[in-house]
Amino acid sequence: MTVRLREALRSTAEDVPTYPVYERALATARRSRRRRLAAAAGAVVLLALAGVTVPLTRTPALDPAAADAALPDRLGLPPIGTLHVTDRPRLGSASVIFTGPAPRLRGWNDASIVGLVGADSDNYRIMRVGGEAAAGETLHLSPDGQHVARPDGDEDEPGVDVVDLGSGRTRHLRSSVTDTVASTPVGWSADGSSLVVRDEVPVAFDGATYTSVLSIVPLDGGRWTTLASGAQEARFGSTVAAAPGRLAYQYGRTVTVADAQGRELSSFPLPDESWLAGKGAWSPDGATLTLATRRADTGEWTLRQVDPRTGRDGKALRLPAVTGAVSVRLLGWAPDGSALVAAYQQGPDAPERPLEEQTGPPATAEQVSSVRVLALTPGATAPRTVLTAPAQVNAVDIADQVIRGGRVRDAEPPGGVGGRFWLWTGLVTVLVAGAVLYGTRRRTRRWLDGRRTPATGY
Repeated sequence: MTVRLREALRSTAEDVPTYPVYERALATARRSRRRRLAAAAGAVVLLALAGVTVPLTRTPALDPAAADAALPDRLGLPPIGTLHVTDRPRLGSASVIFTGPAPRLRGWNDASIVGLVGADSDNYRIMRVGGEAAAGETLHLSPDGQHVARPDGDEDEPGVDVVDLGSGRTRHLRSSVTDTVASTPVGWSADGSSLVVRDEVPVAFDGATYTSVLSIVPLDGGRWTTLASGAQEARFGSTVAAAPGRLAYQYGRTVTVADAQGRELSSFPLPDESWLAGKGAWSPDGATLTLATRRADTGEWTLRQVDPRTGRDGKALRLPAVTGAVSVRLLGWAPDGSALVAAYQQGPDAPERPLEEQTGPPATAEQVSSVRVLALTPGATAPRTVLTAPAQVNAVDIADQVIRGGRVRDAEPPGGVGGRFWLWTGLVTVLVAGAVLYGTRRRTRRWLDGRRTPATGY
């Protein structure tokens, strides 16, 4: 090889750009490590989200609640972010529903929030209802605790909604009463296959007065059967009690007994200061009805049984009297013969009741400040408190199967925050983190490129 050729080759080699093998290898390693770290971080985030969302989306098998259903001995206010009845996992069945003007039971636009407690545990759920709502009056828990009946709130096409706590679905029963402006459930049949619904129909064009129409409504969408109709001022259908194949309802100062097809079987007037006791007015054997009587001089409330055909006094009940309550509602009978009653206390600032409501005891949400459930045991000297509620919880309803089971459990209402709080917190965190990473992607890329070692030749 000549000298000139050797020098030409050397000059050509020097002009060839060098390839930074070492630096490129380091950069490739860094990229691979960043990708592995990003994949690991993504997996951690997905696992964290799965821990929050999977319990809300899975549909577990529903255990039969009848075996373990029990009444909690106290209620608590639903935590902030409590799951709704439509969220998963489903509640399945409830032991108690409750309402009131407590801060956590009020929603936006004057909406009411209904609290629900699981049949066998302190599993809390909530349900939003438009306008005022009172458990046991306008909201009713089915005998098995698996459904809640509520007004739909539609003024154009009124009806009743039945919420299934097992599936989360809502069944709408549109009213078939002509010209009705409001439909309100007032009770369940004994087997839970139908509802008793009260419709309000304006008498005059301006709606100054109304007629109340009471109907039996099958849940399967069958024909609405009219029980009776009467003036709204008489508090028609304010109390309804069901027994297998029969219904008893109060109209003014009269109690009527009808069969499941709406045919009247008997009717009798009520004595002074007496009312049909509540949804549990039928005795366990269905032979007698129970009246709640208030002594005008002491304000004590006592229960007594009457013949459902004639209204005549039946056997005496050796149950203790209830004192300090403005109203009581008989919820049902425990296996030991105890009567479970909801005792309502009136607040000191309660307004005076309208004249049309003075035919019955003051048990509306505006008149009552608190409620507790008492067990009136035969032979006892005083009632025994079996359920207490927080201040401003003023209405409760209990599933019949829970009452018949006779079990009361030590409750531990949940505190802190609920599942929806953690769900939204997790989603917002991921969205914010994603937005920050996306917005700083170029700056991050420049910073990573700046860390690379400058290229050098041989």
